[in-house]
This record gives sequence, structure tokens and C-alpha cells, in this order.
Amino acid sequence: MVDRVLVTGGTGKTGSLVARQLAARGVEARIATRNASSPEQVRFDWNDTASHRAALDGVDAIYLVAPTDRTDHLAVMRPLLEQAVERGVTQLVLLSASSLPEGGPMMGEVHAWLHANAPRWVVLRPSWFMQNFVTQHLPSIIHEGCIYSATQDGRTPFIDAADIAAVAVEALVNPIFRSGERILTGPEALSYDEVAERIAAVAQRPVRHCWLSVDALARRFTGFGIPEHYADSLARMDDAIAQGAEDRTTTEVAQVTGRKPGTLTDFLTVHRKAFHQPPTG
Repeated sequence: MVDRVLVTGGTGKTGSLVARQLAARGVEARIATRNASSPEQVRFDWNDTASHRAALDGVDAIYLVAPTDRTDHLAVMRPLLEQAVERGVTQLVLLSASSLPEGGPMMGEVHAWLHANAPRWVVLRPSWFMQNFVTQHLPSIIHEGCIYSATQDGRTPFIDAADIAAVAVEALVNPIFRSGERILTGPEALSYDEVAERIAAVAQRPVRHCWLSVDALARRFTGFGIPEHYADSLARMDDAIAQGAEDRTTTEVAQVTGRKPGTLTDFLTVHRKAFHQPPTG
């Protein structure tokens, strides 16, 4: 039985939802954060191995979200993983991405390590989040009426982070959940042109997809303060979408949770007020 789960990235898009859904099921969510300020939080820093032991105390399972400021994920995550396996943590659930296969770069290396070393493990490989349109894409939507990408007319099966969290919680607490990877998608694959049309319809304002080259998108990311190597990796993921790498849907969310994943139109409707924020400056 799983009584306590360490949730890394516990204040992020999926981690916060995982923690909330765990609590709703009567499971203690220990939220790992660099600046713990409440009883349910514990100080944790991937780069500070001294913080790992206390974070793991009494933990039965871990939700693993890789740090976003680097691409050598296995190097920084391995000390915690080794401690967890040594302590007999029941289940390790990694958030990866549909674009990162086992043994590939970034979380793909962690995926391979878990497969080789963890007694019970699950790797969730979701497509791109619907939440991106009310977070990182939101300023350009509001100020410029643009969604910038290098995806051209490639299609992506955008998924609601709440659906990812629902699958993660089941993987964390269900003792018969089998080890392996799960590719998670929303119910339909859409181009960014089609996404822009749907946002425009909900927001009642002009929104279009502004095409960039891979290099131009990488420069845009570095302009936001993203490290150059990470910006380049993100931009190349867009290029993979342009080549058709994400043009697929799966039934994993429904199979695990018993309900269909949410649609982009429903998500945008729920969050329509976000697109009505007045421009600043």
C-alpha cells in the first residue's frame, strides 16, 4: 500500500495536480521544493544530494519531474534514483515526453536507467500540454495575436495536464500497475494553425500561427533567458513535429482512468478569461 509519495516538481503544471489528486485519494503528497514553506513541503534540490535523504524518508513512491534548466538529466537525477532503489521505494513514475524515446536524450536517458535498475517503474510520455497556451504562449497571443512555432503545418495531439496527472496518480498508487512506458495524448491531433483558429473563436480576437525557422525559434527562446543548448533542443522538437513525429493519438488515458481525455476546445473554453487580459506597457 502506498501511503506517502514524494512529488518532485510539486508546484509545477503536473506536479501540483498530482499532489492534489493524491490528497483526494487519502495519500500523503510530500511536495519537493527548493524553498519549503508549509508542512506538506520538504526542502529538495536536485543539485544538493544532502537534501535527498530527508526527502525520501518514509516515501513509498516518487513522481519524477526532471529539472528544466539543463539537458543532462540522468547525471543530476541519478543520485536520488539510486537512493530510492536502495531504500526499496515501491514505484518510480517519470514524466518524460512523447518525443523522447527510451535511451534518447534528456529524460530518455533516465527512462533507460529506470528500465535497467528499478524493480517497478512507469514512464509517462505525454504530448505537448494544452496549458502551454495559457502560460508561455499567452503573452504573444495577447500582445501580438501570434503563436510562434517552427512546427509549420505539423500536427500535435495536445493533452490536458489534468489527464496526465490522473494517469500518474494511478501509476503511483495502484499496486498492480505494470512497469513500462505510456504514450499519452489528447483525443485529436491539430496543427498550430488550427489551434490559433480555436483560440480566436473562444477569445473573440484575431490569433494566428506565426511560422519561424528552427534557428529563429531557438534565438527567441534564448531571448527569454533559456540556456542556449536547451533552447536548441526545444526548437528541434518543433522541427520533429513539422516532420510528422507527433501526428498520432492513443487511448492510454481512457484505458487507465476510465474516461476520455479532455478536448482542446473544452480546455480553451474553461480558460477563456486568460485571453482577455489587457495588454500592458
